[in-house]
Amino acid sequence: MSLNACAALVEKADPERFRATMAAPVAARRVLFPLYAFNVEVARAPWVTEEPMIAEMRLQWWRDALEEIAGDAKPRKHEVVDALAEVLDVEGATLLDGLIAARRWDIYKDPFEDTAHFDSYIDATSGHLMWTAARLLGQGDESVIRDFAYGVGAANMFRAIPDLEERGRKPLLDGSESGVLALAQSAEARLTAAIKKRKTIAVDAAPVLYAGYLARPVLRQIHNEPGKVARGALGLPPLREHLRFTNVALRGWWR
Repeated sequence: MSLNACAALVEKADPERFRATMAAPVAARRVLFPLYAFNVEVARAPWVTEEPMIAEMRLQWWRDALEEIAGDAKPRKHEVVDALAEVLDVEGATLLDGLIAARRWDIYKDPFEDTAHFDSYIDATSGHLMWTAARLLGQGDESVIRDFAYGVGAANMFRAIPDLEERGRKPLLDGSESGVLALAQSAEARLTAAIKKRKTIAVDAAPVLYAGYLARPVLRQIHNEPGKVARGALGLPPLREHLRFTNVALRGWWR
């Protein structure tokens, strides 16, 4: 029942990861849906209130839940926690705790301190999640998966920029078109490097990467027209997105 609840939550709040998970084997879904449902809960926690203290408390609730999963205490009753506790190990709980810690940036309106701070945020929010999922399913080369995850996380950040700016956040160190282009090129380089080393990824872990099916087209759109970021014009029309996903799921996540 808790797994079904996780799937329903992901379907509603994160349709791209839901689509990617439904293309995975059933055994993989038992791992991915709890992880992605957890990610939904944590990602939205900073945005459900204007009070920073309440947002901090919401994130701390999930940190405490992870501590219970990793320790000897019986995890608290919650549909997502129940499902997560069945698949997560101590190492995974530690990484996901780092993901939550990074999400504290979402609560406040301070800009990133420097490039290293931005990169660590992307690595924690995208890389920790993807690597944890891959490790639980079949491992692979961690650096390759994290490079791929960085490209995906950066592409997702670019797509979210208009909304983030409307909410008073400053998601880019350099919001000029040249700054946007440089960041997109760096992200695409890491994505491409991961794709070139795709044979290091275990077959069982490959479905984890399906969720990044829009990363390459988005980064290429920025390469061709950086102004699309500010206009919120990134992404594909529904039919092209469907065809893109079908191609990735059937022929390989590297396409």
